[in-house]
Amino acid sequence: MTLMIRDFRPADAEAAAAAYSAGRPHLLMTPETVGYLTAHVSPKMHYRLLVAELDGRVVGTVRCGVHADSSTPGQGFANVSVLPEHRRQGAGGALLQAAEKHLAAYGVTQVHAWADDEPAAQDFAARRGYRRGRICHFAHLDLTAGLRPVPPLPSGIELRQATEYLDDPYPLYEVDVAGALDEPGDVDASEQEYEAWLAEIWNRPDLDRELTVVAVADGRPVAFSAVQTDGGSRYWSAFTTTRAEYRGRGLAKLAKTHSLHRALAAGLTDAYTNNDATNAPMLAINDWLGYRRCASEWKFIRDLSADGNTPAP
Repeated sequence: MTLMIRDFRPADAEAAAAAYSAGRPHLLMTPETVGYLTAHVSPKMHYRLLVAELDGRVVGTVRCGVHADSSTPGQGFANVSVLPEHRRQGAGGALLQAAEKHLAAYGVTQVHAWADDEPAAQDFAARRGYRRGRICHFAHLDLTAGLRPVPPLPSGIELRQATEYLDDPYPLYEVDVAGALDEPGDVDASEQEYEAWLAEIWNRPDLDRELTVVAVADGRPVAFSAVQTDGGSRYWSAFTTTRAEYRGRGLAKLAKTHSLHRALAAGLTDAYTNNDATNAPMLAINDWLGYRRCASEWKFIRDLSADGNTPAP
């Protein structure tokens, strides 16, 4: 058995996407998006996609980089995925070790990683010095089983598709950044620049701008429900948010419900979402829509400086 850890190549895109989602139907990642993100994310992220090649076959990946958008320096991420039939053969540990070395070289002192809510994944993280933190829940909605009706349109609000902002998506960027300020999580994204947002979010090949619905007041976007799709039957809620001054009017529920109806009309059958366990408002909306929990994952964090694994000079 020969194991090699190396950088991603474009020819690995399909295998890398498969490793990401194998045994996890609630996750959506297309080969096109794998390749796109590797080539187009902000250089400030020092993003790196490493693959584990076992006897000539790609069996796992680790996506790692610096949280360059955070106001707290030294934050990074490393998320490992290995095909179920090739776990416990050293690939995951080798990938994570390589990722930590890469991150330390760019000043990362705290690594954030996600692990599935199952004993083997959590044990993998704990044995490598990671401590368990917050939990997020995934939920599934069968679009063909009957959708809630779209709520009435509040006075002064109109709904648009994101396709209407192709020439100038900056107003959507403003809503996104404002909404992310109080999004539950361990790492904020308050410093995200517009060019980075364009590359990492707006220009992603899996972003469906026709299904992304925007609520507009007085001519400017104030809420939206952003959607990614796999080019087939699956729908992923990328981010649903409302400007703080417009909350309490049901705009997030309105935009997401309208988007789901559009998805059903377009032939999609399965919608997925995930939320931090403390995000009560969004969890309530998803419960109302009929989403049902299908999986969970835990955040694990490791302080690299605690064991002498400090950044290279």
